[in-house]
Amino acid sequence: MSRRTRRVLFVTPFYMLFEFFLLKYIFLLFGGLNDIYLFVLTVLVGLLHCLPMFFETKKSTFFGRLLTTINGIWMWASVMFLIDIIVIYLIGRFVALPFEVVFGLILIVPILGVYNYYKAHKLIVSEKTLNLDNLTRDIDIAHLSDVHFGSVRHKSIISMIGNKLKELESSCELTIISGDLADGSSVVEENDLMAFKEVNMPIIFTPGNHDFYPGIDNVIKACENAGIIVLDNQRREFGDLSVFGLTFSFEDREVPKVDESWINPNMINIINYHVPYHWDEFSELGFDIQLSGHTHGGQFYPVVWIANLMFGYNKGLFKNKFGKYLHVTTGVGSMDTPMRWGTDSEIVILKLRKS
Repeated sequence: MSRRTRRVLFVTPFYMLFEFFLLKYIFLLFGGLNDIYLFVLTVLVGLLHCLPMFFETKKSTFFGRLLTTINGIWMWASVMFLIDIIVIYLIGRFVALPFEVVFGLILIVPILGVYNYYKAHKLIVSEKTLNLDNLTRDIDIAHLSDVHFGSVRHKSIISMIGNKLKELESSCELTIISGDLADGSSVVEENDLMAFKEVNMPIIFTPGNHDFYPGIDNVIKACENAGIIVLDNQRREFGDLSVFGLTFSFEDREVPKVDESWINPNMINIINYHVPYHWDEFSELGFDIQLSGHTHGGQFYPVVWIANLMFGYNKGLFKNKFGKYLHVTTGVGSMDTPMRWGTDSEIVILKLRKS
């Protein structure tokens, strides 16, 4: 049983308890619902939360992906309804709210849901400029992360990224993917990433924690079939760039000790590391640029604010006093729930320029 499966099974009873009281209060706003019906509804929500994964990890199907997506949308809606109910309760302590106002506040959630779903599926391309002293020529790199290929975002997201990268071939020399190409919610088959094979520039990928959940060997095999270069604690040179891929796996593998062999002092040194950690250490070693993801930027409000507190570097481009850079992308895909609000599904063109 995978770590993701164990996690879902552990969380499900608590999730069902939360859903029972949430649904009970929502229905109370509109006259209430018999507890037996409420219990049945809660059980159905619980089954929707955990059952699809048992099928998706063996063979991904349209029905399994549909159920997983519905569950993901409902999970997001539950958080929004909870906030809604808290607001209604606090206002109601001071003012009697008419039914029309209560209904309007509840209606905000599905309206926001349409926007969040659209935002999560709209891939944008943005640009950021990095000024480097030891650069000999202009270089453009496409940076992305957290594709989360799985039950919620399946082959369509791979095709979308592939098509966008083909548009960038004329301007970018290299694409770097900073982990979590796979999600773990569905099996990864050897031909699932073939849309990347049509991109005529090198694509580098270094595994993140989620890539281990569906089996890291499965992910690497799919990458190799699609012509993706996997840097798994390895270094490779591309023109004036030396790229080291440091795998991040949440205890599935021992983290290698920082080594000066990761650096080529005569080149621009990039470390591709899924999480935005250890930037100071990598900068002191000699890396000019660290490329990371993992945070999703919080993905949607109010989690964006929480992520800003949790991560020292949540999203965007950062530069330290030594002139070294850290870029943390908000990712392309979405984890568990296909919703975004306050963040973008993005590919970022990093424009390396002589300072």
